[in-house]
Amino acid sequence: MQSLQQLKYRWMGISLGLSVVLLVVKFAAYFLTYSTAILTDAVESIVNVVASGFAFYSIYLAGLPRDQNHPYGHGKVEFLSSGFEGAMILSAGLVIIWQSILSFYEPHALSNLDWGIALVGVTAAANAFVGYRLIETGKRADSLALIADGRHLLTDVFSSVVVMVAVTLVWATGLTWLDPVLSMVLALVIIYNGFQLARQSVARLMDETDAPTLDRVVTLLNVHKDRNWIDVHNLRVQKYGADLHVDCHLTLPYYWDLNCVHDEVHHFEDTIKEGFQSEVEIFVHTDPCVKACCSYCRVADCPVRAFAFVRDVDWTPDNLPLNQKHFPPLLAPEN
Repeated sequence: MQSLQQLKYRWMGISLGLSVVLLVVKFAAYFLTYSTAILTDAVESIVNVVASGFAFYSIYLAGLPRDQNHPYGHGKVEFLSSGFEGAMILSAGLVIIWQSILSFYEPHALSNLDWGIALVGVTAAANAFVGYRLIETGKRADSLALIADGRHLLTDVFSSVVVMVAVTLVWATGLTWLDPVLSMVLALVIIYNGFQLARQSVARLMDETDAPTLDRVVTLLNVHKDRNWIDVHNLRVQKYGADLHVDCHLTLPYYWDLNCVHDEVHHFEDTIKEGFQSEVEIFVHTDPCVKACCSYCRVADCPVRAFAFVRDVDWTPDNLPLNQKHFPPLLAPEN
């Protein structure tokens, strides 16, 4: 059975090889037709080749083990790869707009449009298949580089479809000015997608909260909640590529000895690790319980219980990241 890392290499390699082949096909279509819209698609394919090459290298770096200089691993390079790809897409969009303006004011005759449409259609079908598989594999392997490259290819599919529509309209109507105009509209869509990719990359590099992953961790804790876990707070989740880093404060009975605390922390860590296929590193700071915790504490046969159990505290993605115990309004914490 292939490992997730092998799947990453396989599909990233396929993407890179396909990008090179389709680049040649699209430029062949351009030199057959001299259509600005087809040139737009071909220019974006240059971005595909460069971005796929960088993404392939980033997956190799992300797979390297931790070392003394990179104690958290090399996973963040995947976010850098995604940002690089977004910047390349933005640059391609600007080049396409410039070329569209030139073509609008200096129109030229188009030829062999039927062949151009056929070749672009072939590239669209190939990109659609590989793009879908890249996203599917990227979600399975939790790889932003694969997902970004897959979305880029699907954006390229959209671009190719618009190009085919544009060339068909020019072919049917003879209005050559439609070619640069629709090319410019397509460039704006490309720029928007590039901005979205770059923005997501910067957010990950800045450790912006990854809401879906945080929700997943909170769900795991709720589903497997142990009665000895009196409270959890100051929960923080960070991603370094596919690797996950979690740290939190776990409230346990204050009268437990160190061995009991150690075993319970391992149980807590294993609960989270079993919910993810990627590597998970967890740091747990243990807090002793206080009397105000009694109202939501489910520890059986507690010898020092000060108050009867009243109700559980709901653990949610909104309250677990807070750096404070979750005292219910029924009881206030002691000074």
